[in-house]
Amino acid sequence: MNFSQRVLNMQASPIRKLVPYAEEAKKAGKTVLHLNIGQPDLETPKAFFDYIENYKPEVIAYTHSAGLMELREAFSKYYNKHDIPFTPEEIIVTNGGSEAIVFALAAIADPGDEVIVIEPFYANYRGFAEMINVKLVPVRALPETGYAVPSTEEFEKALSSKTRGIIFSNPSNPTGAVYSEEELKRIVDFAKKHDLFIISDEVYREFTFDGTKHISTMAFEEYDRTIVVDSISKRYSACGARVGVFATKNKELYNQVMKMAQSRLCPPMTAQLGTIGLLEMDDSYIKEVYEEYDKRRLAVYEELSKIEGAVFKKPKGAFYVSVKLPIDDSEEFVKWMLTDFAIDNTTVMVAPLTGFYATEGSGKQEIRIAYVLESEKLKKATYILAEAVKAYNNR
Repeated sequence: MNFSQRVLNMQASPIRKLVPYAEEAKKAGKTVLHLNIGQPDLETPKAFFDYIENYKPEVIAYTHSAGLMELREAFSKYYNKHDIPFTPEEIIVTNGGSEAIVFALAAIADPGDEVIVIEPFYANYRGFAEMINVKLVPVRALPETGYAVPSTEEFEKALSSKTRGIIFSNPSNPTGAVYSEEELKRIVDFAKKHDLFIISDEVYREFTFDGTKHISTMAFEEYDRTIVVDSISKRYSACGARVGVFATKNKELYNQVMKMAQSRLCPPMTAQLGTIGLLEMDDSYIKEVYEEYDKRRLAVYEELSKIEGAVFKKPKGAFYVSVKLPIDDSEEFVKWMLTDFAIDNTTVMVAPLTGFYATEGSGKQEIRIAYVLESEKLKKATYILAEAVKAYNNR
């Protein structure tokens, strides 16, 4: 039987494809400390479950394709609190941020069209683009600069007659970079000059550190060309709820995307109800989560600083740090750690950064660490990583 070229061209998830090696390590009796995936270990707030329990619908019925109005109103209040002036009528609730990204790409680009992406980027952007035959054209951010936004000249080089938009995450997954007002203005000015859409993935909005402030792309006058993608997954430790947001002030674009939303009927009703409970909480939960991730960030930074030859900057946002290590192949290194290396029968799994690039051969010396374990485990994991680098290079 034959399969479509579309599915054959898709890469396996660089975050998940090495999981079988971790499973074999566990079968062999090893403890594996997982720093490879952005799955928070913190408890999902009780408010999520309480709201569903208290509502108790007699029938789990379809909702409006844009999501429950009560939920969209709650999201609108949340955004306005962050000086992002979305109304309920400018919000579409999606099946996770993933669906919002697919909607955004499919709405602005036809098969064969191009979208510029700042690399390294959230690895699933590539899979989403391949699903709809859209090409991602990279502009490269460098570890030596803390993965700052590349120059306008680099964006100009990536431009073609097929370019339809720009996509990036801010704060950045996988790098932990947070873009400044000046950097964002350069992106917005470039998009305005060439009449491009901007897909701004702002999932990690709350997590900015060292006095760094998150600035939404919606803060600029050209917000009519901006699409904000969002999710409850990380800030509320609710990855499995699969509730995200597609939001835009461009009414024509909104109406076109609603066609796609209608074709998949609606997001799950129960998850939408639970999300209302989350959005109605006060800020104390987010404050506690923020403080915990900041503590973890500093623990990882301290231990990584001890690795001779490691190139990285202290991450300013999200809960990731990308590091260039003195190794020849990050994917082989991760496999080797799982199969051949342990300290006190404990090893570590991180994400090789090769799958976070569109440029062939890039990221071979880089890894992503998700600091989603408590601080003492993170210190242990980073120590094991440092010892693994030494042992790998002395094989």
